[in-house]
Amino acid sequence: MEEKIRVLLKEEEVDQKIAELGKKISEDYAGEAVHLICVLKGGVFFTCELAKRITVPVSLDFMSVSSYGADTKSSGVVKIVKDLDEPLEGKNVLIVEDIIDSGRTLSYLIQILKKRNPKSIALCTLLDKPERRVTDVKVDYVGFNIPDEFVVGYGLDYAQKYRNLPFIGVVEV
Repeated sequence: MEEKIRVLLKEEEVDQKIAELGKKISEDYAGEAVHLICVLKGGVFFTCELAKRITVPVSLDFMSVSSYGADTKSSGVVKIVKDLDEPLEGKNVLIVEDIIDSGRTLSYLIQILKKRNPKSIALCTLLDKPERRVTDVKVDYVGFNIPDEFVVGYGLDYAQKYRNLPFIGVVEV
């Protein structure tokens, strides 16, 4: 059965918000470099678009973490599937995520990365579902606060489908 996708945020809205985030990050890190850590897989679309809009020097690394296992609900147990390739010591680290809901994974990830002695660590997300938060996590840069609906597009998937949509949509089955 084919799912129906309702547009929540149009491509133009997403593009404009990423430009705003890039400008703000560039201002906040003026005169410094920023090391982006893309949380795979969903974060890759957002990270690439964001990096293009940051005007200070940018370096990039990738990390993959899992807290779901085979279920659709977070288990609360976070596993590092792919670790970083480069050390973080002395770097201004910006974790880039597609969406934050419970906050468990990011809270754990921040604790782990702080132990690697970065100069600073901040968090940027395209989408935030603050009403789903069960673990307190400080999000420094937020694109959009969205309602508690299952969203796809711009890297977010439903059974590995719809990541390539240029907009954020809601799955209606």
